[in-house]
Amino acid sequence: MEIEETDEIAGKHHTKIPIGISSCLLGEKVRFDGGHKNNSYIAKTLGQYFEFQAFCPELAIGLGIPRKPIRLSRKGSDVIRCIPVDNSEPDFTEALAKSADDKKQWHSSLCGYILKKDSPSCGMERVKIWDDVMPIREGVGIYAGKMMQNFPYLPVEEEGRLGDAVLRENFIQRVFVMRRWFQLVEDGMKLSDLLDFHARHKLIIMSHNQNYNRELGQLLAAARKDNVDEVAEQYIVKLMRTLKIPATRGNHVNVLQHIQGYLKKPLDKDDKLELTETVRKYRLGQLPLIVPITLLNHFFRKHPDEYIANSWYMNPYPGEMSLQNHI
Repeated sequence: MEIEETDEIAGKHHTKIPIGISSCLLGEKVRFDGGHKNNSYIAKTLGQYFEFQAFCPELAIGLGIPRKPIRLSRKGSDVIRCIPVDNSEPDFTEALAKSADDKKQWHSSLCGYILKKDSPSCGMERVKIWDDVMPIREGVGIYAGKMMQNFPYLPVEEEGRLGDAVLRENFIQRVFVMRRWFQLVEDGMKLSDLLDFHARHKLIIMSHNQNYNRELGQLLAAARKDNVDEVAEQYIVKLMRTLKIPATRGNHVNVLQHIQGYLKKPLDKDDKLELTETVRKYRLGQLPLIVPITLLNHFFRKHPDEYIANSWYMNPYPGEMSLQNHI
């Protein structure tokens, strides 16, 4: 059954979040050897919240199944080409880049993309580049690289990195932020909407990078009714660049202590001590983030604060995803 999500910004119900994905990760037999790389976590867990839209650029440019494998090869000092493993013709570089350009309209509707690691077409990073000596892991898949160049704000991750709790939380958080941004744009963004969006995400931004948070604030300080669209375009690129930086335990502690300040007056001595001790244990790695967050939510239910209630930091995505249980 398809899960629906209520978004407070739009006040409507929405279906699953559209996410692009390399076809082989959903079990489609599109690899060069006729196999697949089905990922059960992606399909079964993330599939409860994401509407996956599969694509294989190698099939899209006419390569068959099975087919001769391809790889990235360095020609000269700087030129990277995508060619068959035996260094024969043809050269697939331009065709794979064009396949990304051809999909621009589709890519523009996505809230994220999950790519196949190590792929010469779809790899996000550390793809082998072959030369006359030995392969070096410093390449980017041709299709993936062109897509990320066209859409620098799009949340992108590889399936292998989703096994890391911090990177997994980082990607999913960015996807939900992107979804809320699209809803804001669809509803017709006004200056007050842009400022409110930033205010509701400010604590999340602070958990990623304090300096970039100040830069975003300075950008918005120059926003006016007659330039809101221009500022919004700059803002979303800078915001997603900031959120791509994984949040650290230290930054989370700073944010938790900042939030704790909103409870300085209403809490009694014992409750303050409990909260302080919980944050301390999180800082030491003895508790996951969900514990101080849950305790704060408990106290704010008893002592409501409008700013904290509206902040996405306290509830950034469905609790059923259990992401904060592991960070």
